[in-house]
Amino acid sequence: MKKLFSIIIIGLVVIQGIFAITADEIIKKIEESENLSAIAEGRFEITDNLGTRVTTFKSYEAKNGDMMLEFTNPEERGQKILRLKNEIYLYFPDAVEVIHLQGDALKDRIVGSDFSYEDLRGGESLLDKYTATLDGEEVVDGEQCYKILLVEKKGAKDIIYPKQVIWVDKNLFAYRKGEFYSYSNRESSYTIVKNMAVLEIRQIKGKNIPFHIVMKDTMKTNSSTVFQLKDMKIDINIDPAIFSLEELTW
Repeated sequence: MKKLFSIIIIGLVVIQGIFAITADEIIKKIEESENLSAIAEGRFEITDNLGTRVTTFKSYEAKNGDMMLEFTNPEERGQKILRLKNEIYLYFPDAVEVIHLQGDALKDRIVGSDFSYEDLRGGESLLDKYTATLDGEEVVDGEQCYKILLVEKKGAKDIIYPKQVIWVDKNLFAYRKGEFYSYSNRESSYTIVKNMAVLEIRQIKGKNIPFHIVMKDTMKTNSSTVFQLKDMKIDINIDPAIFSLEELTW
């Protein structure tokens, strides 16, 4: 009886350890790490049926989530993307005015990459829009990860993907992998439209930053985009004017 009692106690301790953290707590830890001001430089390496090309950029991000991205390669030099809360604005050097993206235009691909303007939208926590469920643990690229299922909440607005599955590094609380779904012909079922792999994470001032990401649009053949940061400085003062419609045209 003593042995049986000991086994039961050990089993309860193990079960408590497995469920010591919730999906909501994991999401909050990720978003806490993403809450930073930063200036970064990087590149997109875009591959499709026409071959591979490289686009470079410089980006600015404020702690409140506002972001400005400016392309620096010769072909797109001077093009800018501004995110203010959940709104996206575009500026082209030859354009007469700033473009406010809405509706289906948000589904367009950024400079032909596998990232859409929808992917840049922010302003709210994932927990405001999704119900998060911890779906066990799995190893991704040799790292133990939490697997989390995100399903849109009833009545939630501005949903990019009605379902997501993400794998979060248990030690770093950073994304390792993601699958993104849209509705199939029947609203009760889903079709995967994109998948993401994080190949490198660097720690800067205690923040775990994805430096190397591969995104693939599963609806297109031979399509993939490598997102790679060259450098990033965080927790620095950035002129608030950078995140304004007036500054966008300069």
